[in-house]
Amino acid sequence: MPTSHLGLDIFRVAGSMVVILLLLGAMYWILRKLKEKQIRFGKSPNIEIVETLNLGTRQKIALIRVDGQRILIGVTTQQISNLAQWTEEKPVVGYQREA
Repeated sequence: MPTSHLGLDIFRVAGSMVVILLLLGAMYWILRKLKEKQIRFGKSPNIEIVETLNLGTRQKIALIRVDGQRILIGVTTQQISNLAQWTEEKPVVGYQREA
């Protein structure tokens, strides 16, 4: 009688191992994707995304700061276009009259 349960036990062990291997593979894939996103969207000392604005499902504009310059870019699925560019200056807070 123990031999009849042996075949069933082998299938249970093999099935459990397959499930564990699938879970490990899924965790590896998820961690790899998260790492890629972190590299792509991580902080960079020279480039900073100041603000983005979605214009549609696949279009947006983004204001980025690169080495003391602000650059306004348009982003679509096909291309990235430079819309405007200017150097960063301190904003004028108020009008001051010279005496």
